[in-house]
Amino acid sequence: MAAARRPTRPGAAVTAALCAVMTAGLYGCSASGAPKPAPTPAPSTPDPGQEQRSPFTGLPARPAPVLAVKIDNVPPARPHTGLNAADLVYVEQVEGGQTRLLAVYSSDPPDRIGPVRSARESDIELLRQFGRPALAYSGSHSGLKPLLDKAPLYALPPEDAPRAYVRDRGRSAPHNLYVLPERALAAAPKATDAKDIGFRFGPAPAGGEPVNERTVRFPASRYTFTWHAAEKGWRVAMDGRAAVTDGGPVKATTVVVQYVDVRPSKFSDFLGSVSPYTETVGKGTALVLRDGRGHDARWSRPAADQGTSFTTPSGAPLNFAPGRTWVVLAPRG
Repeated sequence: MAAARRPTRPGAAVTAALCAVMTAGLYGCSASGAPKPAPTPAPSTPDPGQEQRSPFTGLPARPAPVLAVKIDNVPPARPHTGLNAADLVYVEQVEGGQTRLLAVYSSDPPDRIGPVRSARESDIELLRQFGRPALAYSGSHSGLKPLLDKAPLYALPPEDAPRAYVRDRGRSAPHNLYVLPERALAAAPKATDAKDIGFRFGPAPAGGEPVNERTVRFPASRYTFTWHAAEKGWRVAMDGRAAVTDGGPVKATTVVVQYVDVRPSKFSDFLGSVSPYTETVGKGTALVLRDGRGHDARWSRPAADQGTSFTTPSGAPLNFAPGRTWVVLAPRG
């Protein structure tokens, strides 16, 4: 629809004629004689017919709330349930040099996920970039509970959402607690939908080195990612054994080895071991594995409420392959 025409001020037509014959040395002629400001481009609006894609995977997906789940990862907790349904999986260091997984779901959460274990202080900073997600976990240090309650997330331990959890009597405690995503999200009806956290998807960057297998070591655990061209993805092994979930191999389309600072936190476990704090705000180097090649990268996250960008050494955005991404938060150096 054409915009309504404003009434013409007296003399405006004369001024317009004079403007038409102004020399090139005069700019921005107007009826008032003052330069006109450059027009501000109108904000673009999404095309209703355009296919929606997940900002976590780059694959078609409807907007849906975010559920993050802390998953146990010691050998007695394996095999896992629901791990290949995660959009995104983070690997974090915990006490004793072991690791724990923080799996993020939005596109297509499964019926159950687990086994679920306790949260850490690092999770609060890591999850800030997701807005206000739901966090399923079981237990935490008593001093950490007030911080979780005040954080911009929906903390959902079993005592606060008892209907969202079940125990598998075929497994021994504490490695037998599972969360039911549908019930967990019902307890957090205002959880933020998936939004941009800095990932970019598309064609692979030029260059890179061929990589068939890559191992990332923590003080007391290790992860090996092996490229399978026929599957167009990386199979995951934990501590030398192939990882399995729901009867099949654990896979990732893109693997990011993000080198970060890991320092002691002010909390410790019941044995007195100090809990590590993984710093995910800042910048550093990374290795991005996709399509059977490894690409050197830089990562940057200016603030906790902002996403993490990954670029080539020259500063160009580094695209991930569409699909599930694993981010291994490896100790720097």
